[in-house]
Amino acid sequence: MRKKVVLAGGTGFIGQYLEKRFKEQGYEVHIVSRQSNQILWNDHRGIVAALEGAELVVNLAGKSVNCRYNAKNKKEIMDSRIKTTKLLGNAVAACENPPPLWVNASTATLYRHAEDRPMTEEDGEIGEGFSVEVGKAWEQAFFDFHLTQTRQVALRISIVLGADGGVMGPYRNMVRFGLGGKQGPGKQMFSWIHIEDLYRMLVFLQQHAEIEGPVNAATPHPVTNRELMEQMRKSMNRRIGLPAPKFILSTGAVLIGTETELILKSRWVLPEKLQKAGFEFEYDTIDKALAQINQKKKPEPQTK
Repeated sequence: MRKKVVLAGGTGFIGQYLEKRFKEQGYEVHIVSRQSNQILWNDHRGIVAALEGAELVVNLAGKSVNCRYNAKNKKEIMDSRIKTTKLLGNAVAACENPPPLWVNASTATLYRHAEDRPMTEEDGEIGEGFSVEVGKAWEQAFFDFHLTQTRQVALRISIVLGADGGVMGPYRNMVRFGLGGKQGPGKQMFSWIHIEDLYRMLVFLQQHAEIEGPVNAATPHPVTNRELMEQMRKSMNRRIGLPAPKFILSTGAVLIGTETELILKSRWVLPEKLQKAGFEFEYDTIDKALAQINQKKKPEPQTK
């Protein structure tokens, strides 16, 4: 039988990349989603059948947080994570031969706004606010399942960088149109991970049965917002970028239907568990990551 992986909520930027990489390694990949050509969330038997004998299940499901936090969106953000986690957990519990590893997405936003010190799994401080409450409820729904045959890892994912989606499109557009200066104070920390290293983390977790519980998915070298935008301009051959004060960001967020928290919160997260276990990053610094990402795009014209 072919090796098998199940990706739940695997139709977005991250899921598509993981599907491609696992298929390149010879895996049969099953996708659970709301799309009619894939396994549907209300198809309990279909999900159980896909999970039977799988080596790994990864749950990425959840409505994007890139929206205004009104009552309707808040409910959808919360429900989309809790309900899918419970559906998947019930399906794993129903398997005769369940996956030995279940990785459920979580969020590095769970930690507090941190400008004074980094947050690790061991001594990180949980923050406050809607995004934090989502993360806490998400992990509680996940760890409420006590599965004797399946190891559980909540991957607290930081901002994922890659050539084909995620935040890179908006950031590149800001730099391209001369708006690539610092955003807000510029000293807020930007914790991130290259999408290839996220895939490599999943493979590493498969190989290291001693790792379980919450795991930070972030590079060991976060940068400030000011440093991020400097590296963005450098990688795109743009010398000048106008800064965006907080009041402009607040107005712009309303106009484009998002929240300033996505830019202004200081996320300073370190991958202590993974590093202690020996994980080595391929893209550990922002310049390496941006160089690879921009190789995949049409080169920017040189500025005079």
